[in-house]
Amino acid sequence: MKENRVKRILREGGLALGTHVGGIADPQIVELIGLAGFDAAFIDLGRHTSFDLHDVQLAVMAAERVGITPIVRTPGFDPAFILRLLDMGCRASKCPMSAPNRPRRGQAVRYPPLGDRGMAAGSRAAEYGKIPLVEHMAQSNREILLACMIRGHGSGRADRRNRRGGRRRPAGGRPSDLSRSLGVSGQPDHPRLVAAIDRCPRGGQEGAPRPARPAF
Repeated sequence: MKENRVKRILREGGLALGTHVGGIADPQIVELIGLAGFDAAFIDLGRHTSFDLHDVQLAVMAAERVGITPIVRTPGFDPAFILRLLDMGCRASKCPMSAPNRPRRGQAVRYPPLGDRGMAAGSRAAEYGKIPLVEHMAQSNREILLACMIRGHGSGRADRRNRRGGRRRPAGGRPSDLSRSLGVSGQPDHPRLVAAIDRCPRGGQEGAPRPARPAF
């Protein structure tokens, strides 16, 4: 498995920058994001694009070519669906905090003993079997990043969930959904929204990466 650039930067205490691919299903967009100097490309497979798994696969391959981290937003929490993304080589999954089965999210992206991800020795992520399974499992557990979106105003509860299991799971506020839940839709600079986003890092595990933060 390729190194997760975003995770390395966060481990070193740095700032990782990413931007959205948008609704254009063309891998060249991802390449341009990397060549422009970003560290990650956000790929929305969840709600706001017409992307399918084939589009995501091409985007992941393009991200690998330019050395950036593809972060894929899933439609919801479905371990079997997330597994397909991981096996194709996706190194980061983003799902909403409001999804059901919250305690299982971290387990879904990690192999035992840290989780219960299904094994596939011949997957693309394992270079079709070239990498020994034990080595692939260790690499995946080290490199996979789980990002949880905070879409409602319960950021304090999100902090507590973020600590469970001692795993590094950055959470970030999604301004559009947060603003709606706070009654200030479409106002990214509203004090109530800014305060809610600022509360997101509180209570995180000591030494863990800081949450993803929106920039305008």
